[in-house]
Amino acid sequence: MAQFESSYEEFTRRDAAVVFIAAQKIEGIFRGKEHVEKRKYPFPLVFDETRKVTRAYGVYHGLGLDAYNIAHPATFVIGREGGIRWIAVSPSQRERPPIPDILSAIEACDKY
Repeated sequence: MAQFESSYEEFTRRDAAVVFIAAQKIEGIFRGKEHVEKRKYPFPLVFDETRKVTRAYGVYHGLGLDAYNIAHPATFVIGREGGIRWIAVSPSQRERPPIPDILSAIEACDKY
């Protein structure tokens, strides 16, 4: 979330909304509620406590070497019409797509 926070102005300049979905309990061991209240991110953060959203988007991660019952980190660019235009699913909890790649995907949506 930190990389998005520092680039948030780039997203708003492109009229793109940023929403984070965390596959964890809001009051769970990772202290999600506490973290969000302390950080005050400029974008909304939704807690997918039942994993309904992560399952629907195909990124649920039941069991792996680096995670249990969460989601693969994934970035979706959704066009104005509501369809998914670009997806990046990270192979591990530590990897994320570079911000320039995401911004390029957003700009490509405007060309269609």
